[in-house]
Amino acid sequence: MRKGYTRRPKDDDPALHATNYITPGGLQRLKDEYHFLLVKDRPVVAEVVAWAASNGDRSENADYQYAKRRLRQIDGRIRFLSKRIQAAEVVDPEAPRSRLQEAKAYFGATVLYANAAGVEREVSIVGTDEVNLDRNLDRNHVSWVSPLGRALMRSAEGDTVILEAPGGKEPLKVLEIRYERIPVEPFHEPPASYDTAAKKS
Repeated sequence: MRKGYTRRPKDDDPALHATNYITPGGLQRLKDEYHFLLVKDRPVVAEVVAWAASNGDRSENADYQYAKRRLRQIDGRIRFLSKRIQAAEVVDPEAPRSRLQEAKAYFGATVLYANAAGVEREVSIVGTDEVNLDRNLDRNHVSWVSPLGRALMRSAEGDTVILEAPGGKEPLKVLEIRYERIPVEPFHEPPASYDTAAKKS
């Protein structure tokens, strides 16, 4: 292993206090968002705060109040991303591994399994910062600390594992384990929140 947006997890989320395993694509997404916030978004919002502050009474200045709140959100996200990037331990699913390691499901594995009804599903075991990146796309990513991720970890083809789900226990049959590149939705810059030129005109 080499050292190397999503919703922000709650501070009491146990995943935040575990080793921050992440794929190369997942780490790049965090870095891209961090760069965007620090270099592009924050300077624009800070400029709006300064402009709005010059317009008089700040207590009744909606532009100032909104921009100030947005600036606090950006700063909080920047701090969060900085900590996650610093704590990241990159695991490349495509990296060479021993035959013994290839035979079992670890972080970065893509696993095909079937439930008790015989319904098959394929999932990739990824980091906590790599799930639910785009709710409009079902990429079948599961966190390695999720109930499903924990059930599949260290399993081999042919094993039956028990998923400890909120609705009860469910047996799953592991059909196939592969290690390959796991696509990660890249970070997309959101539409500009402010048009400083328009506000100054």
